Order: sequence, then structure tokens, then C-alpha cells
Amino acid sequence: MKAFYTDHFVLPLPEGHRFPMEKYSRLRDLVGKLEGVELVEAPPASDTQILYAHDPHYLIKIIGGKLTPQEEREIGFPWSEKMVERSRRSAGATVAAAKTAMQEGIAANLAGGTHHAYRDTGSGFCVFNDSAIAARSLQKEVSSKLKVAIIDLDVHQGNGTASILGNDPSIFTLSIHGENNFPFKKEVSDLDVGLADGCNDETYLSSLANCLDQLDNRFKPDCIIYLAGADPHEGDRLGRLKISKEGMRLRDEAVFQYALDKKLPLAFSMAGGYGKEITSTVDIHFQTIQTALRFQKQY
Repeated sequence: MKAFYTDHFVLPLPEGHRFPMEKYSRLRDLVGKLEGVELVEAPPASDTQILYAHDPHYLIKIIGGKLTPQEEREIGFPWSEKMVERSRRSAGATVAAAKTAMQEGIAANLAGGTHHAYRDTGSGFCVFNDSAIAARSLQKEVSSKLKVAIIDLDVHQGNGTASILGNDPSIFTLSIHGENNFPFKKEVSDLDVGLADGCNDETYLSSLANCLDQLDNRFKPDCIIYLAGADPHEGDRLGRLKISKEGMRLRDEAVFQYALDKKLPLAFSMAGGYGKEITSTVDIHFQTIQTALRFQKQY
């Protein structure tokens, strides 16, 4: 299974910044020891690919460092050329994983899941919306007839994804998230499930099973982009849900099993994870990779 990485394109952050940049290199170190995984440096998303999902004026502002102080605050990162390169690579990794999955069944982006980025603005540590870019890249560069499902299981709603793809019947957006969590103004996905604070494994997995049934009944995708956020885990400081490590494994299994049963290519990204201990976040992400590897062997 190919896993595309970007952690050596480091985004320089001030000391004490709350974004856990370190988790990516730690994850790659673990994944590199797994038999059956091929680590591949992520290619950058091209301007053309970014423009499948984003406004040209926004891209020009990002490239040229012309963001206003308010726009920088909304993203949550200080602008730098390294920020631009890192964001390109993170999006390019999901594009590469999606194209690889079309050939090999499953592929991973060891970063990505930047689902708060809108067409013309960044938000919530997200500059470019990698899932929207990858879905459109498949349709523009692989087959115009592809129907893509984006299954977003980050604890925060994929508001940017829902907004960018809201009028696109060829891409189905599904988000299961904490109802009372960021973003506080939700957008409308094709299927949204907002969960109460403290939600447990049973409620979460039941909601997911129902959503996968609805996805199949309403859309019948040809391929899947899966945001496997670690932040629904009970150890996450921003998540507010109470999903156990075992519950997180069962969540991943449900998505991978759905794809396997339908013989659907699946690309997945790590998305969010803000554990009280960074080790717990890395552990959940690593568990997702291990689960994917077991399923990839069955394709």
C-alpha cells in the first residue's frame, strides 16, 4: 500500500503554537516500519488542480503572500513560502493517493483532511481543500463520469468541502461530527449527522452504519475519499466525544469494509487529531494505517 508523506516540508510555526505539526513525522517513522507499506514523497498539487476547487484570486493571494492579517488569523498559520509549499504537497498527496487507489484499491495520505478551506478563503488550519481538489482531479484527469463520495469522519464538520461542492451532484459529501464543536456555523453537506457531546462508541457506530446505508441508497459512488480524523477519540482535547480506541478501529473497519464489499477504490487522509498527549493521536492514526493495510491485501 502506498502512503504519501509531506512531513519533511515543515510549516514553520511560532513556539507554543497549538497545531501538532510533530505528529506527522512521528507517524511516518512508525509507518516506515510496517511491512507492505511503500512510503512515497507527495507531489505538489499544481495551480490547475488547485483551481478545480478554489478561486483564482485566492490562489494568487496565497502564492504572493497577500493575505490580510484577518485572513491569516482565520487560517491560523503565519504566511511563509514554506506554508504555501506544505499546503500544495498536502493537497497533492490526496490527489496522488486517489489516483493510486484507482489502480491499487487503497492508498493513504499521511497528512491532509484540510476540509475547512472554502473556495475563496482558508480557515481552521486549512489552506487548500485537498478532498475537493482530489475529487475534481479524478473527474478531470481520470474519468469525467466518476461519482465520488467524500466520507468525512473528522470530529469537526467539513464545512469548506460542503460549501465548495454544494451544487455538484457528481460528488456526495457525508460528514459525521460533533454538533456543538467548531465550526459553529455549519454548512449543508449531502448528509450531515451532528452528534452530542460525550457520544459513545455504540451511538457513533450505529450512526455510521446508517449513513453508509444512505450513501449506498442515494448515490452509489465509484470511489471514496475518506477523512479518518483521530479527533473523535476520547483522548482528544478538542473532540468532546467519547469514542474508545477500539471504537475508532471499528469505525475505520466499517468504512474499509464498505469499500471492499462494493469494490470501490478508497483514498484516505489523516485529518484532525489534537490529543492531550500527542502519542495518543499518533497511535490512532497508526491504527488506521494498520487497518487499511489489512484490507488492501484483500483487494
